[in-house]
Amino acid sequence: MMQKVVAPPEDVLCAGGTLSIPELSRPARAWRIAEMALLYVAAPFAVDQAVHREGIPVFIALLPVLAVIVMFLSVDRTFSLRRELTRGFSLRQFFYILLTFAVGGGIVATYVAQYHPELFLEFPRNRPETYTRIMLLYPLMSVLVQELVYRTFFFHRYGVLFGNWWWAAILLNGVLFGLGHIVIGTPLAVYGTMATGALFAWRYALTRSFWAVFIEHTLWGALVFTVGLGRYFFTGVGVLSWR
Repeated sequence: MMQKVVAPPEDVLCAGGTLSIPELSRPARAWRIAEMALLYVAAPFAVDQAVHREGIPVFIALLPVLAVIVMFLSVDRTFSLRRELTRGFSLRQFFYILLTFAVGGGIVATYVAQYHPELFLEFPRNRPETYTRIMLLYPLMSVLVQELVYRTFFFHRYGVLFGNWWWAAILLNGVLFGLGHIVIGTPLAVYGTMATGALFAWRYALTRSFWAVFIEHTLWGALVFTVGLGRYFFTGVGVLSWR
């Protein structure tokens, strides 16, 4: 029996590049839940073990997970990468992105400057050339991949599981995004990315725009490296060490 395909209603969470959503049977829903647990819970712990016990560089350890996700999207006839990457967002949303960053980023920067002055601006002051390279490469080498995996793929393949329960999807996405950073080995990296992950998921749910969350993620990542928190987000085997 052919699987019924319906156009995604506006109140169902999905990726901006979704062309249609299959109506999932109960076994199919159970499979996707198990699949999501394997990719977003089991895989980060496996990567953590591979990096810290076997000494495998983190980017190599991540390749099997990325290969699976690329395979899913490449054979999925309901997904359009072109549509995902050409979907824009409003000037109002851009203003909200900047406003959220100005307020939240200002609070973070003020806290570090006041309570950890020895860390404040240490990277741009002490290693300006490395800082510049990271500012240029971070969006392409890190943000691009993370947003495709955690927002585009997550909402396209698993958004249908939540229906109108969009807050559940956003909160779960934030938690899973934080778990994805356990390889870094610092509590701040996990809890901090849980908070920002929920913010990015919320923005994506509102805009269905990859570029909206790409810009917002890039801003917050740049803030981390600039104000002196980079050492808590890049540690471990195969990752830039700050210790």
